[in-house]
Amino acid sequence: MALPQVIIIGRPNVGKSTLWNRLVGKKLALVDDQPGVTRDRRFGEAHLLGLDFTVVDTAGWEDEDAATLPGRMRKQTEAALEGADVALFVIDARAGLTPLDEEIARYLRETTVPIILVANKAEGKAGDHGLYESFALGLGDPVPLSAEHGEGMADLFDALLPHLDEGQRERDEQELDEEDEEALNRAPLKLAIVGRPNAGKSTLINALLKEDRLLTGPEAGITRDSIAVDWLWADPDSDEERPVRLIDTAGMRKKALVVDKLEKLAVADARHAVDFAEVVVLLLDATRGLEHQDLKIASLVLEEGRALLVAINKWDVAEDASGLFNGIRAALDDGLSQVKGLPLLAVSARTGKGLDTLIKAAFEVRAAWSKRVPTGLLNRWFDEALAKNPPPAPGGKRIKLRYITQAKIRPPGFVLFGTRLDDLPASYQRYLVNGIRRDLGFDAVPVRLTLRSPKNPFRP
Repeated sequence: MALPQVIIIGRPNVGKSTLWNRLVGKKLALVDDQPGVTRDRRFGEAHLLGLDFTVVDTAGWEDEDAATLPGRMRKQTEAALEGADVALFVIDARAGLTPLDEEIARYLRETTVPIILVANKAEGKAGDHGLYESFALGLGDPVPLSAEHGEGMADLFDALLPHLDEGQRERDEQELDEEDEEALNRAPLKLAIVGRPNAGKSTLINALLKEDRLLTGPEAGITRDSIAVDWLWADPDSDEERPVRLIDTAGMRKKALVVDKLEKLAVADARHAVDFAEVVVLLLDATRGLEHQDLKIASLVLEEGRALLVAINKWDVAEDASGLFNGIRAALDDGLSQVKGLPLLAVSARTGKGLDTLIKAAFEVRAAWSKRVPTGLLNRWFDEALAKNPPPAPGGKRIKLRYITQAKIRPPGFVLFGTRLDDLPASYQRYLVNGIRRDLGFDAVPVRLTLRSPKNPFRP
């Protein structure tokens, strides 16, 4: 499905190409203080806080005869406007309005294309006068930004979103899911095994590989370097072989106990391995249960935004297995309240119990960690969440939540737009995050929520 088209219009040298470069994310269009550098239309794929569209850079609009070069360039801009879903009319806030700005505004007011007035170069106080003047153009509230410094892009998203048709803005969801799933199946699963010393991490990897690939023994701290091993897992449900990169790491003891230089380097290397993993398995020792150090390791993994599984090893020698499992489950939910319901599995590296289940769960949690929710579906969920539990009004002043978008994946990150967000309680933010995780298929994946309020001083 074709992306919606956004055209950038304005007189020469107001920063149209700089804005185009900012939206595309690359310095592809030539930029110079000399007016008239851009002559032909330039198309690019823009990505703004999860919103995808085609952005069109145009030549500076000049009041010249149609037969002249500037006049022919203006005709190119007029032609581009006919196929646009929305137009960004850019003015220079520092220079203020010019007669040519007013002429362009008169032309744009007669078109049927939605117009967003953009006051560029608005950083600092030097652009305030131009902002005030721009209301006289009759094109609504200006969006102040600095294309050069990247300021005000959240407000530009705020202005663009209502004008871009949902059907055009969202690629075919089913095809996208199929493409993502196929790409994920082809890519190796980067799976790191972490835990305290002697939890059986190297023994677990040897059991998966069905060979003595890594050195093991009863002594704690045998593994020092993080070791990566490429492996093909035979999925018992589909008879497919799926690529996995297994990463063994050094045991992580309490910081106060780590005094040896080599052990310090080994622990630092293990943390580095977590950074490059997609899914991390925290391996517990069934003979020792869950300790405070395990919770610290789990918190580290979640802070890094990795998907996390918890596996209890040595299950074949566990005493009171049911009580142990339930106790660890309760302790995890209590100690890691930011991510309730982490997958908890019982395994035995010695007997092979639960190993296929562990790898299958790792692939499933990676899929959730890589998931993108279309903006339309996300905001329908958001409207229902607000209807069920409206945000509070501290001091009698209402907090207005406008909409939400997914800005990134791996880990999933969401941006919430509204006013007075500094007063939004942490408990309400947890309500939204828990709802995203529960209702939109993210389960126990770490979800990040960023709050964004408009910086436009003229917007209530």
